[in-house]
Amino acid sequence: MLACRRNGSILRLLKPTSIQLRHASQAPSTAQLNKPIDFKKTAILHQSQSSARSAFGLSQDAPVDWVNLHGAINASLHHALKTDENVLLFGEDVAFGGVFRCSKGLSDEFGTSRVFNTPLTEQGIVGFAIGCAAEGMKPIAEIQFADYVYPAFDQLVNEAAKFRYREGGTGGNCGGLVVRMPCGSVGHGALYHSQSPESLFTHIPGLRVVMPRSPSQAKGLLTASILSSRDPVIFMEPKVLYRAAEEFVPRDPYTLPLDKAEVLKTGKDLTVVSYGQPLYLCSAAIEALEKEIKGLSIELIDLRAIYPWDRATVMESVTKTGRAVVVHESMYNAGVGAEVAASIQEGAFLRLEAPVARVTGWSTHPGLIFEKFNVPDITSESPRPSVG
Repeated sequence: MLACRRNGSILRLLKPTSIQLRHASQAPSTAQLNKPIDFKKTAILHQSQSSARSAFGLSQDAPVDWVNLHGAINASLHHALKTDENVLLFGEDVAFGGVFRCSKGLSDEFGTSRVFNTPLTEQGIVGFAIGCAAEGMKPIAEIQFADYVYPAFDQLVNEAAKFRYREGGTGGNCGGLVVRMPCGSVGHGALYHSQSPESLFTHIPGLRVVMPRSPSQAKGLLTASILSSRDPVIFMEPKVLYRAAEEFVPRDPYTLPLDKAEVLKTGKDLTVVSYGQPLYLCSAAIEALEKEIKGLSIELIDLRAIYPWDRATVMESVTKTGRAVVVHESMYNAGVGAEVAASIQEGAFLRLEAPVARVTGWSTHPGLIFEKFNVPDITSESPRPSVG
């Protein structure tokens, strides 16, 4: 038996000699996989109409719809295309509805001159989008999977991100540009359909990086990203949530701030900072720990925008609790958690009761059968933070 410990959790695997790697299509049957999230019970999603209306300050007769993540994204795209003739939507298979159906029906309604397919060239997709934005249009470019974005890095880093800086006092920019991409693990994506490369974009001044956690967040944040007029936005969509996350969402269009984190749950003993899909894991883990340890109170923060990120909200929370854990799916090395942890220890060092911890994916490429072990999750042996 081979045991591997990380952050208080133990993952037990079979002896390496007993795993037939060439033939296995799933994790070994004796491996202790982590507990699944019950999306129908999580407090993160608006399970009732009244919850959705209350969260957005709506009247009790305001219309809300039960939708999943890709439906909410579709609604935001539909609103943008309907209200602004300068909006274009394009990418690989976008006119057909896209791999995840986020653009379903839009080419039929708005025509293939505004919603259209592109060749299989990410560099060309983004380069074309930059040109459109520079001419005053609002292009929404889709990269089919975040794993495919790397050929477009030259366009993103040296053109899109620097356009405003290069133009100086002329006022020229390509702030109308949004680049959407599905990201993250689904359990069987392996090397080319499971990556979370968001931290790479956080090293590029001139870009905004946004990752929603839910349908209602996706609708408001995507609408705000499309309306943004200063910097291009990298809009990353956790693909495991496209159909899994369902909730009541306001029917009418709305925006959410691109520079403000949200406190999902208040607490006094520990601050947990995360974004995207891992927030569901954090919420479930917090619920289990607070039941197990009487009197424990944990605060949960969704960054929403991970670059630039809302330092003030995080610092205020950590100053109160004295402890912090940063959780994300991307790799440990030089990830978003490293920046958040460093900032906390610089800005709130004298208020810390313990070192800032990071719970992240491994700094390695995920193999197919071990992908579920590669990212943070809830295990049967919950880590116990020191609260004494």
